[in-house]
Amino acid sequence: MVDTSDMLIFWAVVIARFLIPLSIPRYPLPGVLACLILDAVDQTIFQLFTNLPLEGYQSYDKSLDIYYLSITYLSTLRNWSNLYAFKLDRFLFYYRLVGVALFELTQLRPLLLVFPNTFEYFFIFYEAVRLKWNPKMLTKNKLITSAAVIWIFVKLPQEYWIHVAQMDTTDWIRANPSNALILIAYAAFLLGLAWWLLRDLPPMRPGLEIEALPVAAAPIFPPVPENVKEQRERLINKQVIEKIVLISLITIIFAQILPGVRASNLQLATGMAILIIINTALSHWLVRKGRHWRSIAREFIVMSAVNMGLVLLVDYFLPRYDGSINLGVTLFFVLLLTLIITLYDRYWQLHAKNNVNSRDSGKEGEKSS
Repeated sequence: MVDTSDMLIFWAVVIARFLIPLSIPRYPLPGVLACLILDAVDQTIFQLFTNLPLEGYQSYDKSLDIYYLSITYLSTLRNWSNLYAFKLDRFLFYYRLVGVALFELTQLRPLLLVFPNTFEYFFIFYEAVRLKWNPKMLTKNKLITSAAVIWIFVKLPQEYWIHVAQMDTTDWIRANPSNALILIAYAAFLLGLAWWLLRDLPPMRPGLEIEALPVAAAPIFPPVPENVKEQRERLINKQVIEKIVLISLITIIFAQILPGVRASNLQLATGMAILIIINTALSHWLVRKGRHWRSIAREFIVMSAVNMGLVLLVDYFLPRYDGSINLGVTLFFVLLLTLIITLYDRYWQLHAKNNVNSRDSGKEGEKSS
């Protein structure tokens, strides 16, 4: 019988891994660092303080990683004022997501080296700069150079070490304590690279810009042009296509990770596309009725109810056609994906308003530097 204290610790960690990523949109740097730390120590916590078997947790651990990285990407929609930095980070996010999907489908570890998680560390770099400078000061060239430095000198060695060589740093140092000096020297080298990247920025502003603007305090933007409004009001537009790509990739990854998924990748992607289109149609119907979501929480609750209702209908009718789904796993899927869709919809509005008629921020940075 599982000990009650073990289950309390287990659920405390799991709930923390669900809730802490939700702090990233408002507190980007502390939030993402907290997620990184919790991801690094969660299994150690279980090993030290519980007697729980961890075999099944590995799958959920990977899915929670994708969940928090997705929230991190969505926070850039909400917060980032440097448009070129956003575009670059978006590319890095989807590049990694494609790599993870390919890895889960093939189990070829070198793919994780080819598709490194540069996105996460580029996000940390940008938010670290935002602590003391206006990130619009980051020029296009500086952003590309920063991403390249992170890719080559941080992520490639890390991905090789973890996923290809499959070595443990603690064991490596324990085998030869002098190896710690190599890590210290490399850390100093990375600090030197960071100084080189930031050396020509203007003087730092006082204080630390830790918190992103609350949505209610966001600046008032100029009216959106009619052609942009028309494009957004189409049932199938660029944002819907991106949502379909995003959710389909996440779903395919989850399907390879979580147990009990009995559907092909094409079926999963098609199902998610239909779900997103239904959600979009519902939102458009409400707009035509003159209604708008007053809060993210309300939108999430309503959309969750709609999507779970759709899942229950599918679960009811599929057996008549010799099909079936794992209801518990599917509901878990849908809850996570509904949250991601809800945040995407809300934060895309802020991103679009922030960048209507705006020039490429990289060019602005070049003029100001």
